[in-house]
Amino acid sequence: MFYYVEGTVAHVEPYLAVIDCGGVGYACKTTGTTISQLKVGKRGKLFTYLNVGEDVFDLYGFATQGELGSFRQLIGVSGVGPKAALAILSSCTPQNLAMAIITDNEKALTAAPGIGKKLAQRIILELKDKIAKDQSDIDLPFGGAAAAAEGSKAVEAAQALAVLGYTQQDISAALKGIDVENLPLEEIIRQSLKRMVK
Repeated sequence: MFYYVEGTVAHVEPYLAVIDCGGVGYACKTTGTTISQLKVGKRGKLFTYLNVGEDVFDLYGFATQGELGSFRQLIGVSGVGPKAALAILSSCTPQNLAMAIITDNEKALTAAPGIGKKLAQRIILELKDKIAKDQSDIDLPFGGAAAAAEGSKAVEAAQALAVLGYTQQDISAALKGIDVENLPLEEIIRQSLKRMVK
């Protein structure tokens, strides 16, 4: 119904921003990350999600489409409501969330208030394949049998780097020469990131 709202930031408080659009104030539930980018009296634009239920009519707003996309993914997980999704996205960026899911990092998710270990495990279980599927077109720097032999760690590392916004060319170059067979996934990603930052 609403794609985005844009206007003057009239009011902010924890998990809420009010955007004045032509004299109408739209109250958008949001994350701490989005609120940190808004200033009262300045113009702001939030990409929105309208949550309509039997007793619910809430508007959610996010500074980026990436954050909105992550919110939609999270509330699609059984047991994760909008409040829990906002808590998670207030404690980590969409990129860090994707990285945590791909690398099975429960601690990154349980750092959010109200997110327990079981819910973190469910989020990882339900979203890992979806995120991997979104990044499945990545060319790896080794072919066929080598890719199979060196296992899914190389594939997962490439997918995690793609989620962070790196190109296939950068990822292939960064992964060349890294001992993907023997290193843990987190270390493969860490070494690749070091190479790309140089």
